[in-house]
Amino acid sequence: MIPELGHLALWLAAAAALLQAFAPSIGLWRRDEGLIALARPSAVAQALLTLLAFGALTWAFWVSDFSVKLVTSNSHSLKPDMYRLTGVWANHEGSLLLWVMVMALAGAAVALAPATLGARFRARVLTVQAFVALGFFAFLLIASNPFERVSPAPTEGLGLNPLLQDPGLAFHPPLLYLGYVGFSVAFAFAVAGMLEDKVGPAWARATRPWVAGAWAFLTLGIALGSFWAYYELGWGGWWFWDPVENAALMPWLAGTALLHSIAVVMKRDALRAWTLLLAVAAFSLSMMGTFIVRSGLLTSVHAFAVDPTRGLFLMVLMALYIGGALTIYALAAGRVAEGRQFALVSRESALVANNLLMSAILGVVLLGTLYPMALEAAGGAQISVGPPYFNRTTLPMLLLAAILMAIAPFLGWRRSATGHLSARLLPAGIAAAAVAVVAIWPLGVRGVGALMGFGVAAWLGVASLSMLVQRGLTLNIAGMAFAHLGVAVSILGATASGALQREALVSLRVGDAVEMGPWVAELVDVRPVAGPNWTAIEATLDVRRGGRPVAVLKPQSRMFIAPPQETTEAGRAGWWGGEVYSVLGKPDGTGRWQIHLWVKPLVRLIWWGGLLMAFGGLLALGGRVRARFPRRRPRAAQPQAA
Repeated sequence: MIPELGHLALWLAAAAALLQAFAPSIGLWRRDEGLIALARPSAVAQALLTLLAFGALTWAFWVSDFSVKLVTSNSHSLKPDMYRLTGVWANHEGSLLLWVMVMALAGAAVALAPATLGARFRARVLTVQAFVALGFFAFLLIASNPFERVSPAPTEGLGLNPLLQDPGLAFHPPLLYLGYVGFSVAFAFAVAGMLEDKVGPAWARATRPWVAGAWAFLTLGIALGSFWAYYELGWGGWWFWDPVENAALMPWLAGTALLHSIAVVMKRDALRAWTLLLAVAAFSLSMMGTFIVRSGLLTSVHAFAVDPTRGLFLMVLMALYIGGALTIYALAAGRVAEGRQFALVSRESALVANNLLMSAILGVVLLGTLYPMALEAAGGAQISVGPPYFNRTTLPMLLLAAILMAIAPFLGWRRSATGHLSARLLPAGIAAAAVAVVAIWPLGVRGVGALMGFGVAAWLGVASLSMLVQRGLTLNIAGMAFAHLGVAVSILGATASGALQREALVSLRVGDAVEMGPWVAELVDVRPVAGPNWTAIEATLDVRRGGRPVAVLKPQSRMFIAPPQETTEAGRAGWWGGEVYSVLGKPDGTGRWQIHLWVKPLVRLIWWGGLLMAFGGLLALGGRVRARFPRRRPRAAQPQAA
């Protein structure tokens, strides 16, 4: 009964979206205030009904209702409670329902928020969002019904992919979708701004919180996904340039450029057309990521490969949304003036340069991701574009962008003198030189790329801290400083963990040890263990550094019951300078076990940096609200009493 209630709620939500799309559109055309006013209640109704549908599907997973086909395919009675819940969106249909629910809740938030640009503009935004939602409702109801029944109902389900039975999955997809859907709101604001001819500083101020929030949540989602790949897949890395990883990275790059560009519109009323194009691009790339993951074009541990018919449905939706937005942009671009001019040496110019670098990186990633798919679709040839291509093309541009990020906040708007820059950036320059020297000696780093990474991380990190000291402390400035500091921290973690790591692949008997410089790891024990829905062979490794105990690692080779699948569980432990990481391999039949060991200095800074970036983005939502302890200004001299 409850699944049928959820299915009915989904149909009613689609009806509310239909009303939200067409009634206000007709009202805007005919200037009928009554029809325009329907935008708000229909958006709220759509959100409540979609929430009800999602709740019904969640209940079906929680009680293991195997009469629902989706539950049968993605759950099992022996699964821990957490994974019964995460199984709701760890599949094609459930993840799309989550997408639609988040979009509906975002629409309700727009409907209930103050209409700073007027009721007519808000109605236009809500109609655009409703048209986008209608396509997803149609896809769910026609091609991917999450409430489809199976008869007779089996007594047990098939289970969830063991690699997805992890706490990270409880938060990774929802955070990504908050980012994607936040960009859908920016997309709706952009289309509404073009249709209503209201693109300027006021439009930028209204749009910016959605962009900043979407960027922050997408940053968290990407960072969590990277961390999950690092500790769950047992390969010792944290980013492989997998097409699904790139599908999340591309809208993040576009969103980063948009966040900087929209600041230029807000402060100087410039770059209007470019900002609109970025808003369209950020959501278009989110749509493209949805298509790549769910079209069946690729097989990945975090892709939902489905039949080609549903992939074609998604491709048509993507073409309609992206093509429609670009058509509106082409028709409206001539009416959108670029705004005020600015000098070559100015903060605007630095932000434009940053935008160009982000766009270039985006183009490189887009080409490397889509070219193999296009080639295979055209002639069947299969090629692989891997980390060497992406690292050699994107990392130099990323380092150059980080250098500019340190300089831009100290430049003035419109036109800037350069005499003050040397004094303000002197601490950053000293820090960069000092860190580079330390990297060369005593750490022994010789690679130019690694030295650049260390130097740029110090340069940007100290410049970001200097920003907090030298400029007034508003939430906007604090958010910018923390976001930039997060980039510096992540660069430092990525550089150190790559340039300074130690690695060993050995075969050991119980009681044997392996040395890696000052590090010694001894295989103490190998024994069977059992979990709630798996059994495993677990090794125990005692790790010492300079004779002192550092960590006890317990890598496992697990066998899950439902579905039957073998996985690797890495053994990890942190120390003050980084992390020790181990993977248990197969026995060789003579009593030896294959052990893969890494020592990764500062690797955790990669994800701490991601948290700092996201925190900065959330702080920036406060705009120019003065922080609790603003920078004190000198008082004017007071006349002395006679």
